Amino acid sequence: MTSMKDEKLKLIIREERINDIRYLNKYFENVNACLKDEGIFKGNVETYTVRRKRILNKYPLPLNGIYLFFDTLLVRISPKLLITKNLYFYITKGKGRVLSKAETYGRLYSCGFEIIDEEYKNDRIFFTFKKVKEPLYDMNPSYGFLIKLKRVGKNRKLIYVYKLRTMRPFSEYLQEYVFQKNNLKEGGKIKDDFRISPEGRFLRKFWLDEIPMIFNLLKGEMKLFGIRPLSKHYFSLYDKDLQEKRIKVKPGFIPPFYVDLPKNLDEIMASERKYLDLYAKSPFWTDFKYLFLSLYNVFFKGARSS
Repeated sequence: MTSMKDEKLKLIIREERINDIRYLNKYFENVNACLKDEGIFKGNVETYTVRRKRILNKYPLPLNGIYLFFDTLLVRISPKLLITKNLYFYITKGKGRVLSKAETYGRLYSCGFEIIDEEYKNDRIFFTFKKVKEPLYDMNPSYGFLIKLKRVGKNRKLIYVYKLRTMRPFSEYLQEYVFQKNNLKEGGKIKDDFRISPEGRFLRKFWLDEIPMIFNLLKGEMKLFGIRPLSKHYFSLYDKDLQEKRIKVKPGFIPPFYVDLPKNLDEIMASERKYLDLYAKSPFWTDFKYLFLSLYNVFFKGARSS
């Protein structure tokens, strides 16, 4: 494909599944380089969900469960661990790698593509993407359990917020796409978010994913109580006046959400605006009062963010 870079193409079709490509992002970057602006790339992928179903249907109980356990260790987990990654790719050359839909689409978005269409058939997703920009060339993608996410901090400074992984790798590149497709559910979270893993839903339910943000508290980038640190896309959804109010203070570990329990984005903005106005007048007592009310609602009224 590299020989075609001088003569840009309008369409590239890959008939084989992308699961067998060793350097997947390099392949997508190469496709991007070979396409004209708004050129089309068609491909297909076998996702982990489909693979899991195929294994469970192929073998009888309890053999299918045992097979699935070792299959998950070998082809889903080992390619993403530093201690086993190189050995896995040395043996398999990348063939048969397990990919989720979120990781596949996230990789494509990071490489300058935008989805046009998808179709499920023959146990695969057949996707159509359009080239919209140059690749981002993410040289250090995160697969680990502990991750760092870019968030808007005080004075619009981007800070890295530490969390436990609850989404598939490369999911951060899909936030705008998922928001446009699914919008927000009650509580301000994106509804039907396919990027979240089953274990991630458990971590979120009990706030375990947010424990590493203690590092941000110790670094002085956040305070115990305050507005939630937002991604650039989520921040852009806020009213301009509220954006200006937000950047004047540090984000917080525990947000005003647990005091007012808003149900949609407008109510969330109203809740944060009220808190920030009170905080501007009396920082210490406002945080003290809000912290007490938040803990009361969480522990005695069962308040949850999703």
